[in-house]
Amino acid sequence: MSAYLHCLSHTPLVGYVDPSPQVLAEVDAMHHAARARIARFNPELVVLFGPDHYNGFFYDVMPSFCIGMAADAIGDFDTAAGPLDVPKALAEACARHVLDAGIDAAVSYRMQVDHAFAQPLELLLGGLQSCPVIPVFINAVAVPLPSFQRSRLLGEAIGQWALSLNKRVLFLASGGLSHQPPVPELAKVDARMADRLMGSGRQLPADERQARQQRVIQAARHFVEDQNSLHPLNPAWDQQFLDTLEQGCVGDLDALSNDALSALAGKSTHEVKTWTAAFAALSAFGPYQTEGRYYRPIPEWIAGFGALSAQPLNPSTRIQGTQP
Repeated sequence: MSAYLHCLSHTPLVGYVDPSPQVLAEVDAMHHAARARIARFNPELVVLFGPDHYNGFFYDVMPSFCIGMAADAIGDFDTAAGPLDVPKALAEACARHVLDAGIDAAVSYRMQVDHAFAQPLELLLGGLQSCPVIPVFINAVAVPLPSFQRSRLLGEAIGQWALSLNKRVLFLASGGLSHQPPVPELAKVDARMADRLMGSGRQLPADERQARQQRVIQAARHFVEDQNSLHPLNPAWDQQFLDTLEQGCVGDLDALSNDALSALAGKSTHEVKTWTAAFAALSAFGPYQTEGRYYRPIPEWIAGFGALSAQPLNPSTRIQGTQP
């Protein structure tokens, strides 16, 4: 048994509204280095923590957490579409363990995921079916939201389950850091949009999906010109968050309320709870050390954009051939 972790920001805006070629090259180099570390680890199972943007989860039933027994990516913003390689028996065992640990996670045999799941699988593993993957949804946009504490406890339960496997397990987290793109809020929309958020948006007509994507693209272009047109990015908070993870102090985030986080860094910053869950899962394998830290505020992608890898200090659970 061994484990590795990689957390990264995602963006649907790559290729639509891009930063300078120098920044693009920098981000690509970061992804390339992470791919190489993951390839060296050679995972047998991936546990991917990700959010949704009203593409797969809606207010008809909005769980705080959901573990996928099967999943399909919708292919929004030109990301990969199609089924993920979800090992059903393992996913069912994971869900049973999480529930036995006192964490109320829903399950789905028809999970629908968007770029938040597809993008890291494409960038880091080469595709949706390159490795068996258990998708774990964490609600990050639809209030009421789970807390940092509950997300941490979810991760700890999944980590304890993974520790019992005789497998090389890769924990991935997708989302964050500081950002607030134009995601609709149920309390502030008209009746037609409210109906979409309550479930009719599950199968959007092509023209409506295109219009939705174009609104995000236009918002990004405007944000580049006026970074007060949306909630400003917060590099100081982003770096502090990365420091907290590097120091092994995930539990310190429990005291930060949802309202406080939204005010500090934007309403979509709750996606960082996927990072919290992933690091909590890794902590089941003992103390860890981090590597591959990357951070840059990228207004073109409406994101404090970051990445961070980690592996256990215990030699028996490390990537073979690496030194502490």
